Amino acid sequence: MSLRFRVIGLLMLVAMAATAATAWLTLRQVTSQVRESDRAGRQEVSRITGELHAYGFAHGTWEGVSPTVAELERDTGQRIRVTTESDVLLADSDALAGREPRAVSSRPPVPVDPRPELRFPQGKVPLASVKLTVTAIGEYRAVAAYQTCLTRAGVRMTARPNSFGIPRISTDRRPPQCKEPAGDADPGAAQDHDAASKCVSDPRLAACLQRVFDERTASVAPPRLQVRLGVRDESPATLAAAPTVAVAVGVGLAVILGGLLLSRAVLRPVRALTLAARGLGEGDLERRVPASGRDEIAELGRAFNRMADSVRTGEERQRRLIGDIAHELRTPLANLRGYLEALQDGFVEPTPELLDSLHEEAMLQQRIVDDLQDLALAEAGALTYHHAVVDLLDVLDTCRTAHRAQAEAAGVCLELEGPRRVYVDADTDRLRQVVGNLIGNALRATPPGGTVTLALVRRGESAILQVRDTGKGIPAEHLPHLFDRFWRADAARGRATGGSGLGLSIARQIVTDHRGTIDVESTVGVGTTFTVVLSTVPAAGH
Repeated sequence: MSLRFRVIGLLMLVAMAATAATAWLTLRQVTSQVRESDRAGRQEVSRITGELHAYGFAHGTWEGVSPTVAELERDTGQRIRVTTESDVLLADSDALAGREPRAVSSRPPVPVDPRPELRFPQGKVPLASVKLTVTAIGEYRAVAAYQTCLTRAGVRMTARPNSFGIPRISTDRRPPQCKEPAGDADPGAAQDHDAASKCVSDPRLAACLQRVFDERTASVAPPRLQVRLGVRDESPATLAAAPTVAVAVGVGLAVILGGLLLSRAVLRPVRALTLAARGLGEGDLERRVPASGRDEIAELGRAFNRMADSVRTGEERQRRLIGDIAHELRTPLANLRGYLEALQDGFVEPTPELLDSLHEEAMLQQRIVDDLQDLALAEAGALTYHHAVVDLLDVLDTCRTAHRAQAEAAGVCLELEGPRRVYVDADTDRLRQVVGNLIGNALRATPPGGTVTLALVRRGESAILQVRDTGKGIPAEHLPHLFDRFWRADAARGRATGGSGLGLSIARQIVTDHRGTIDVESTVGVGTTFTVVLSTVPAAGH
């Protein structure tokens, strides 16, 4: 599967999971809100019906209920329509607010019965309950008339039920036209008693007596109400699925578009890298990829370009090496061939001097081949080393002894400066090879009467080994090439006076394999100093 489809699939999976989680959280929140709204609605209904019941209980009539309905509409925001059981309109909140009355909700009306609910003491015998019911009927007839009179007179009143449940009225003033109940004999008490007595044999005595009370006081009590709330076709608080689906589809489309853009942004440089890598594999070493920005793709592009540069440099170095080897071997081999053919044809006599010259030429070629082999092994990490604790002062002294005859023949003074012994973990023979190469180069560069100094000092945990000469020096522009293969500071110096041109390259690789460094400093007309730095170790046996 391509990266594009994998990216889009991953993003779609993430989007679907995020959308599902969002929908689930939204559903929970909306469900909770719906429940809270329903609970609040029930509380509002309870408040509306409670206040209407309190009004009817306190006033004994529904006259003047309109301000209470208007106030309830303002407080609850509910559309309120109040009618009697016979569908007589008492108040409409829309009309009270000056609006065109809207169609009421189709929900069932809420009944409100303002008539008192009788309270019978526990343990009363049926006959005593009948007597209490008759008394309550008479009291309520008187109180209801008194309440109606006070309401019409505009008197503010409060009512609380007495021990039987009958309203007990309190007012701030008493109009003269309203007669307060005085407990006079009720002319209909006999009929009330006959009706209540029929409940003695009823197993549901309290319910029967309450029914008798309601029937006998129906002429004076306010009628029961039918309260309708809300507006027809009002949308209930529910969770609509269409917006959620639309949002999910929108998120999915956005994810697909984002995935396409992202995959395009990622795949374009990847495709360029693929083409460049294919071209590099086919031999196009000049192929590069554009690398801009600071992201991982740009860093990959820069790494590829560095790799391509390294491959090209290696190819160029290999070509130069092959050319250098061919150049170094062509002339001496041509000379050897010419002399041998002349000897075969009899044009040249095989004198001892000629044979010595030919042998020296063959030995030079052998030395070049051996040096190439050592360098190849060293660069491949296959050069054999035999490590041991080595006294560098002994190494320098041995090398000075080995080159003393050559130095005396050249008229050069070969000196050793080593005030103390310094020990390193190294291969003695390879170090002698390095120092011998440096001494040989220094002797060739130093004129008669000059000096070549072998110096050794310890600086901290490092051993500093120097080979200094008082020769003619090397120009600064030539210093970076000193360690290149077959490079000579003096282009006029031939194979008769110079080496193979590989000694410094081999020396640098050997020092590097010993985890050391080799550097050179030179001043024209003053001399040259090669410095080798190695890590010291304690002396053997310590």
